[in-house]
Amino acid sequence: MPAEQLRISSIPSGVAFVDTLARGLLWRFPEPEALAGVTLLLPTRRACRALRDAFLRVTDGAPLLLPRLLPLGDLDADELLLSADEGLPADDLTLPQAVPPLLRQLQLARLIVAWGQAAGRAEAPDEERVAPLAQELARLIDQVDTEGLDFTHLKDLVPERYAEHWGETLRFLEIVATHWPLVQEELGYLGPAERRRRLHEAQVAAWISNPPDKPIIAAGSTGSIPSTAALLGTIAALPQGEVVLPGLDRDSDAAAWASIAEDPAHPQHTMARLLAHLGVEREAVGAWPGRSGFEDRPPFAPLPADRSARNRLLHAAMLPAAATQQWSAFTGPPETVRTAFAGVTRIEAETQGEEATAIALLLREALETPERTAALVTPDRALARRVAAELARWDIAIDDSAGRPLTETEAGSFLRLTAAAVWEGFAPVPLLACLKHPLAAGGVSLRDFHGQVRALDRLVLRGPRPAPGIEGLRAAQLQAGDVAVALTPLLDSLENLASPFMGALREGKTLTEVLAAHIAFAEGLASSSEATGAERLWSGEEGEAAADFLQEFSEAAEASASMASLGYPALLDTLLAQRVVRPRFGRHPRLAILGPIEARLQQPDLVILGSLVEGTWPSESDPGPWLSRPMRVDFGLPPLERRVGLAAHDFVQALGAEQVVLTRARKVDGTPTVPSRWLLRLEALFQALGVPDAIRDDSARWAGWAQALDRAERHEPQGRPAPRPPLPARPTRLPVTGVEEWIRDPYSLYARRILRLRKLDPLDADPSAADRGSMIHSVLEGFVVAFPEELPEEAEPRLLELARDHFEPLRARPGLYAFWWPRFQRIAAWIVQQERQRRATHPRLFAEVSGRLEFGGFVLTAKADRIEQHPDGSLTLVDYKTGSPPSGKEVLAGYAPQLPLEAAIAATGGFPGIPAAPVAELLYWKLTGGTPAGEECAALGRSRTTPSEVAEIALEGLRRRIEDFADPQTPYPALPRPGRAPRFNDYAHLARHKEWASFGGENET
Repeated sequence: MPAEQLRISSIPSGVAFVDTLARGLLWRFPEPEALAGVTLLLPTRRACRALRDAFLRVTDGAPLLLPRLLPLGDLDADELLLSADEGLPADDLTLPQAVPPLLRQLQLARLIVAWGQAAGRAEAPDEERVAPLAQELARLIDQVDTEGLDFTHLKDLVPERYAEHWGETLRFLEIVATHWPLVQEELGYLGPAERRRRLHEAQVAAWISNPPDKPIIAAGSTGSIPSTAALLGTIAALPQGEVVLPGLDRDSDAAAWASIAEDPAHPQHTMARLLAHLGVEREAVGAWPGRSGFEDRPPFAPLPADRSARNRLLHAAMLPAAATQQWSAFTGPPETVRTAFAGVTRIEAETQGEEATAIALLLREALETPERTAALVTPDRALARRVAAELARWDIAIDDSAGRPLTETEAGSFLRLTAAAVWEGFAPVPLLACLKHPLAAGGVSLRDFHGQVRALDRLVLRGPRPAPGIEGLRAAQLQAGDVAVALTPLLDSLENLASPFMGALREGKTLTEVLAAHIAFAEGLASSSEATGAERLWSGEEGEAAADFLQEFSEAAEASASMASLGYPALLDTLLAQRVVRPRFGRHPRLAILGPIEARLQQPDLVILGSLVEGTWPSESDPGPWLSRPMRVDFGLPPLERRVGLAAHDFVQALGAEQVVLTRARKVDGTPTVPSRWLLRLEALFQALGVPDAIRDDSARWAGWAQALDRAERHEPQGRPAPRPPLPARPTRLPVTGVEEWIRDPYSLYARRILRLRKLDPLDADPSAADRGSMIHSVLEGFVVAFPEELPEEAEPRLLELARDHFEPLRARPGLYAFWWPRFQRIAAWIVQQERQRRATHPRLFAEVSGRLEFGGFVLTAKADRIEQHPDGSLTLVDYKTGSPPSGKEVLAGYAPQLPLEAAIAATGGFPGIPAAPVAELLYWKLTGGTPAGEECAALGRSRTTPSEVAEIALEGLRRRIEDFADPQTPYPALPRPGRAPRFNDYAHLARHKEWASFGGENET
């Protein structure tokens, strides 16, 4: 048919597309039978549902025979919603079904593994990368099939033009071009994009050979993919066919329109290409429902002047850079521009959390007006989740069109965690994440199970990682002593439940066997004393979705019977992430969260365009791992900028609504953001027109309310904690190490000795200095006890032999053993050398000897690491330090009183078996195992103060402190003076150091 006879119309931006379409259809086909005879093709299934709702709105719910509504699937390949199974009315059309997504991904993963393991190949992909690579490859196949290209043409690309690794990629894709069609043929399927393309081609052929005698109307599609464009051209040429375009630009001049056709990032680019493909001039496109004879009798009022002006300005703002000189053609008073954008405001929040709260307030306010509708339109899933969570504070459940990823549901996350726990050999972090999941019960009551898990956490999993598997957990249980015996039933249950799954993974069973074992383990772990695991796992909408997914996964695995597990947790994560759960009911009828695609043809009363930052809207144009940008162009794929153009069209359509709010956050996760290019375009246009304030900034109002929502009515900063426990609760017995804590930070002493609070070791902890010190102390004590006088001839081997006995239990924690043993070997060599030097004067040695000193009602205790009694009766005290010892200044100032107080105890005969005598030396042995392995340091540095003098000073300071704290009004303050803070403080968070320091509390006394 000649181009001038093609029937193409447009519905402008600024009006509700589906409502306008419905009114026009009712006006054009007033008889029920005539309307029911219309076949209407819309871009997506959601658009079909939206049109059904529109018919209800415009008829006030009157009974109606609706047209036949079919989705075209006119989406970019990255957003493919297959509509081929809906079936267009082609005659005698028989096509193979589309390959199930899970089956296709598994088969592609198999090809990737085969390629990597081929003879002569240097590297195979890591198992964890196979599933994501298969997903990316499926996306590329859809893009190629959508454009009607052929992988065999990759050989026409010249590898010499590209980097070497791109040549390797081309060789891989050639393998896919050879083998993937054979795999599809063997399976009896087509690719989803290929089936859609063939369906469109077959429909075109059917309608050309046998034109239908009933109306066929395609509405809302831009013809962004070739097969859809051809189908639209055929429909426009049918005797009763028509194409209705969304928001065609009628304002740009011919030169600008020509430049738009060359700019794939422009919102009108796809429609310009469509019209050029059909040979239709833009001026020939009428206004819906303008067929001949109807132009003078429109069924609805024309677009208001201010909205028409806004459309013109939006089209001008989006003009290609070469055409922006047209901005100067816009003349008139500034108020004209302000009036056009009177219904548009903007909100710039400081953070995304603040942005989400402001949006939630906007949506909540919309509900104050009866029948008012509102929607957040955003591609940012993080923002969507935040807004939904904020609305929950008012008990509002909002419809999120994107649904909730199955990975984030209880059932989906439980499947992921159970797989990760077994795959990683019951390492502490994944094991606890699995066992603390709400669905985990282990066959007993939830109360009992949670108690067992808490005990496992506290007694076995804290500190350095145990050895892998149940065996490692049992070894760590034995090391914990009798207190951990009660964990045996839990470990037995875990072993019984997980053994088949662990065996399937360890033995490299097929994916079908691994999946079956995983399901059995998950159901067994989820069972409780009140319900079976299947009842708890697969109930509700989320459980049903997970069960459906596993059923499809199982069928796909059976069709890939010889396939191994391929890094099973990563494979499961990748497949689960592609599934979403959409609630069937219970959502608010007047509020919604929509993605840009879902919002294309809808227009609620209030439209909020959220997360307008570069990289999010529009998203970054990633070419993927297979072809670079130049390679894509050479191969014939469309430019990546086309996606930007489609996103820009969605933005312009949404911005045409009566009331619009534009929002963005200045920072996301602490990183500054850049405003979306479209916001910058609008700002540039307004500056050029001399109206920089055309869009009202409402940030202060809404962001201020968002901040005030959780702000306390009154805030009274508190100073540092200074508790005053009653005298009976105050300690009357302290070790010398506790005295140092008392001096440096009395609050830590209060928390440790009075409240009896202890910090839990972290999971998968690195070997700490305290743990290493305890071990070395034990070894050196045993060595001195074994050889108190003369060293044996093979002193170093004997020391290492003794150390092995002490280190043997640590083999249950391989990381700990590997960290400490090499260091101790170096320490042993230094110790033996030092022992030979010090024993030359034949001192009498005492190791880890306990002593005490009483005065008044207070008892001071100590455990000296090493005491040397010299022939003249004088004593030397040695303290082993595996970290940095205190400086001489700290010891003399009284901040490190351990050795001076031990000297005071020794001077009074407080160490049994050691007569009272003056202390001649106070030494630290710094034992790090580094370079050097050890070092001897004088505790008093170069000071002329004698150990006896410093001992008396320390003892007098302790007496004064005891007297001070015998007063019930004396507090235990947190960090009483700057510079005295302990090196390590387990109670800083409890004392709220940062809180009171930020308010000047550090100056309090």
